[in-house]
Amino acid sequence: MTRPLTGVRVLELTTAVAGPIAGCALADLGAEVIKIESPAARTTAGAAAPPPREGAPDRPWNRTPVFNDLHRGKRLLNMDLAHREGRALFLRLVAQSDVVVENFSPRVLANLGIDYPQLREARGDVILVSMPAFGKSGPYALRGSYGPGIDAMSGLSHLTGYPDRGPGKPAQFYCDFHAGLTAAFATMAALRHRRRTGEGQYIELSMLEGELQLLAPALMDVTMNGRSATRIGNRHAWRAPQGVYACAGDDRWVAITVTTDAQWAALARALGHPEIAEDARYATHVARMQRHDEIDALIAAWTRGRGHVEAMHALQAAGVPAGALLDVAELHRDPQLLHREAFSWQEHAEMGAFPHSRLAWRSRRGHHGVSGPAPLYGEANAYAIRELLGESAERVEALREDGVIADEPRGGRH
Repeated sequence: MTRPLTGVRVLELTTAVAGPIAGCALADLGAEVIKIESPAARTTAGAAAPPPREGAPDRPWNRTPVFNDLHRGKRLLNMDLAHREGRALFLRLVAQSDVVVENFSPRVLANLGIDYPQLREARGDVILVSMPAFGKSGPYALRGSYGPGIDAMSGLSHLTGYPDRGPGKPAQFYCDFHAGLTAAFATMAALRHRRRTGEGQYIELSMLEGELQLLAPALMDVTMNGRSATRIGNRHAWRAPQGVYACAGDDRWVAITVTTDAQWAALARALGHPEIAEDARYATHVARMQRHDEIDALIAAWTRGRGHVEAMHALQAAGVPAGALLDVAELHRDPQLLHREAFSWQEHAEMGAFPHSRLAWRSRRGHHGVSGPAPLYGEANAYAIRELLGESAERVEALREDGVIADEPRGGRH
């Protein structure tokens, strides 16, 4: 099947989550993504690995769920870029590739001798996409960070939580997923630009600046109104009622929000209190905000006697925006997600069937979905060095013996 980026080759030098997300998106769009990983990587993977599928070898580094989810559909070349020969081989691969994506700490590429000037010597129109935590200029330029640090410094964690408690970490690392998808978008724009002009690009994507886009309303409130937003839990700054309400069962909840007077009237009828729809004490958003606690008590009394999915359907049928809070197990059974084939089960050679959540976009021609399972450790060593670079089998074996490439983590089973 021909996908939008079929024929594009990407070399991925990434760690953690944001960079791999960018590679996933490009692979699902049809690019050949070669993830380059150090031979010393994943030497302690066994603790988190599930048992191998029947008949598969016991190589726990190939059964790391998070790694496999983040690298589906890619090829995997385990090569030491700090080794002189590894660097030379990498630059030869650059000459045959379109894009290099990296999210290492700011000094790493220069220390390895493969920063943008060196890449351009290998291929003049190469596209380099860097994803530094804070950008490569300014007082924080040399600092690195993981997702929670960016969530904190962007202000997102300050806004996450309840007014009577301290800041909270979002359930996921928003900056990683946002930066990864933004990097994929920027890469496609650079490819289009190169097709028109013949020019490559060096794209620098600050993860911190990318996350500021998620806080636009709060930032505008400061600049326009002089107000600094604070934590409000599940409530809304100007809509009421809004919240997450306990339902029958253990840890079962439904989210409800009312944005119009018509929805308020519909909610009042659904709760069995149609009289409050016309009550002047609740007639406006402002009035309902002032009596939010009273309204919450009425809603909670109704939701406690119903299952979360039952409550959702009843409220939606009445014209009230509502959604059941599904746990991860329920997501795999949700009829809407099943109908949309939101999860793509890929057969991994050593883990067996593995579910991946696909990108949200769909093509009417069917050019969508997860591009394939995750690769095995060192799976693309021979492909990259023999097929792409034209080296002999003896040369591959010599590189393996010298520690430039590896078919299992250096140090073996830890």
